[in-house]
Amino acid sequence: MTMTTPTTAATVEAGTLRAHEPVLLEEALALLAPAPGRRYCDATVGYGGHARALLERSGPDGRVIGIDRDGDALAASRVALAALGDRVTLVHAPFGRVREVLDELAAVPVDGFLVDLGVSSPQLDRPERGFSFRRGDGPLDMRMDRASGETAGELLRRVDEDELGAILRDFGEERHARRIARAILRARDAGTLGSTGALAAVVARCVPGYERRKDPATRTFQALRIAVNRELEELDRFLVAAPSCLRPGGRLVVIAFHSLEDRIVKHRLREFAGAGRAAGEPSLRVLTKRPLEAGEAERSRNPRARSAKLRAAERIAP
Repeated sequence: MTMTTPTTAATVEAGTLRAHEPVLLEEALALLAPAPGRRYCDATVGYGGHARALLERSGPDGRVIGIDRDGDALAASRVALAALGDRVTLVHAPFGRVREVLDELAAVPVDGFLVDLGVSSPQLDRPERGFSFRRGDGPLDMRMDRASGETAGELLRRVDEDELGAILRDFGEERHARRIARAILRARDAGTLGSTGALAAVVARCVPGYERRKDPATRTFQALRIAVNRELEELDRFLVAAPSCLRPGGRLVVIAFHSLEDRIVKHRLREFAGAGRAAGEPSLRVLTKRPLEAGEAERSRNPRARSAKLRAAERIAP
């Protein structure tokens, strides 16, 4: 865990920062109600859009702790938030370690959490990250933290057909998981699976044409990315730890982009809403009976917002 943004060789382009638009920003801010003197944690700070708004609306002395496992994103946040000085602290760590991060900073309790899940547009737009095949061919990497962990290529070199089929089925909700897994491993064994473009081509040959309303490789890339980064495990760790880090009245806002994430968030919030207050356990009051979604204007302006679902809860005093 690094308490300052790590040095990175990646170039931070001003155009990329300007183009990045935080999803459901006004809805998140309305629920968090940032105010002067308060302390917030943006546990997936990314390119700093939500964090900047929290700092601006909690001025002059509100603070934000930004956590992210992507060193390149943290470098971009350092640029984007530089003018706000020491009101922001950036930490290189997975958000599942949020309790450890906040304890080390002596920052418990916080007044609010914000989490924006999944992969960001700037990450998808860089072929060398391996998250997508649409902006050019790239390596089979897919790691959020390029300094550690197994790449997608390494994962594909070690799995068997049963394990890969389960990954595609469980994390990609792919109905052709077995067929795709078999084809991927044939390509691997033939030495023809060296890039994102090659992987996408293998998947495309396995999916019937009438099902190609969107690129047939999308679900496979999602599944591999989730597996490589253990995203659902990290999300669950965060949701278990976060309530005890909130002050009474503090709020938790989570923005999810697919059903697997949203299901975990919904069930964990309901679980904490039913926790025994008499036993002194952290308990939440769910604020969103149904998830909030982006309005038509935002969906037209920002295609990424179309699948976003926001859920929120408030810490109740024991």
